[in-house]
Order: sequence, then C-alpha cells, then structure tokens
Amino acid sequence: MKVVFDTNILVSALAFPGGRAEAALLRIIEERDQLLLSRPILDELLGVLARKFSRDAEELARIALLLSDLSVATRPRKKLRVVADEPDNRVLECALAGRAEAIVTGDKDLLELREYRGVRVISLREYLGG
Repeated sequence: MKVVFDTNILVSALAFPGGRAEAALLRIIEERDQLLLSRPILDELLGVLARKFSRDAEELARIALLLSDLSVATRPRKKLRVVADEPDNRVLECALAGRAEAIVTGDKDLLELREYRGVRVISLREYLGG
C-alpha cells in the first residue's frame, strides 16, 4: 500500500522509539508498504527535529538520507487549501501527487476528512490494524 505519514507520525517514530509510530515506520523498512515523501514534508520534519528536539546538522542529514532511501519522492504540482493548517495541505498534496492509498495521521482536521479525492485518511491505530 502506498502511504503518506504526516509529520507528527514521522517525528514520533524518530524521537520516541518503541511506540506505535516506530512500528509504522518498521512496516516501511520491511517493505510491507511504500512511503511517499515530498520535500515540504521532509523540510518540516527536519525543522521540528532541530527546533524541538535539538537534533544537530549531522543527525538531521542522516535522517534525511534514511528517509530518502526508504521513500518514493513526490513532486506535488498543485497547492491545495483544504484544511486550515498549511503543513496538513502539504500532506494532501504529497498523497495526490504520489497516488497514495492512505494518509496516516493523528491530526483531527485531516482525520475528519476521512477521505480526500480517493485517498483514505486513517489513524495510526487503523494503519497498524487495531
């Protein structure tokens, strides 16, 4: 299944080992699903890790390389304004550009959509099967 993880899922997977978000990332590492990633999502992720988790440039570079290796890059061509939080719109753009089957998120505004243009919007719990 082609999926897009919102930034908070990626932050949780990388900053809080042993949790559900890390289990989701393991599905990608094990090639059970395919992660789609866009430059705006990666930039937001690296910014959050630097600001809120004091990750240094070397660690951020390793994370960027890891995610680049694990994911398929998308290049969204259209800017969307579907939800109020701009970074959430970048997630929708990535999903459409990569023809994702699902967006995995904990964000209430995105979850309320339930589906957007054929892309399901699901929680981490739903993604992990329970």
